[in-house]
Amino acid sequence: MDTDRIASESSAVPSINGASQAANSGPAALAEEQPAPNEGLAGRALALGLAAVLGFAGVAHFVRPQFFDPIVPDWMPGSARTTTYVSGVVELAAAVLVANPRTRRFGGWFAAATFIGVFPANVQSALDGGMSGLEPPLDSPVVAWARLPLQFPLIAWAIAVARGSRRHN
Repeated sequence: MDTDRIASESSAVPSINGASQAANSGPAALAEEQPAPNEGLAGRALALGLAAVLGFAGVAHFVRPQFFDPIVPDWMPGSARTTTYVSGVVELAAAVLVANPRTRRFGGWFAAATFIGVFPANVQSALDGGMSGLEPPLDSPVVAWARLPLQFPLIAWAIAVARGSRRHN
């Protein structure tokens, strides 16, 4: 069997875009992204759950800004309310990025950075002895300190979404 002849004939066959199959198998074809094998139902559920958490938190920054204002560290520039609104916009943006399969990988990393970015506010709340102006038990030092380790599973969740959405050839 003449494999050289068969290979040359198959490479001369045009594809949909008019280029030969050989031309489509080069570096440009390698750059085409395929969904990751683990981006199945569980991966989508993980991502959409994270998007829901981020979306809920983002909306809450606008609906109940007085809940978030007390934990904005004094060293942040501008007013506490502005910081509350900006962080709400960032969380809503992260939710949209994570919900969209095309931006999910970036969205996961963006969400992880967002959780890391708000961590100083939680530390400040714990150092201040709780969130002043809130109803008990949310105003207690115990609750403020208990919130700190909760950031780590959120960061891990966002990283898992980012890694699970990685594209493979």
